[in-house]
Amino acid sequence: MTFDDVKRWYDVRDGYWFAPKVYGLGATPVTWQGWALTLGGVAALLLDTHQVQPLVPKIIIGITVIVTFTVIAWRKTDGGWHWRWG
Repeated sequence: MTFDDVKRWYDVRDGYWFAPKVYGLGATPVTWQGWALTLGGVAALLLDTHQVQPLVPKIIIGITVIVTFTVIAWRKTDGGWHWRWG
């Protein structure tokens, strides 16, 4: 795989924030919106784990953040999610 192949793989159409991973399942952020969503999700999980004291609300908030992030990333991925071998 050449550098131009990698650049072409991570080039997405307008309105999409993520490109499908080359290997495996999932997506990679390729625009500032995708990176902002990813960093915001990580920040929300860190705040949840350090600021929320009772265990049950901590778990509910964590699951909500992860599911919300996953749904948005799935909808904003150019090419969809399925297993890729490269």
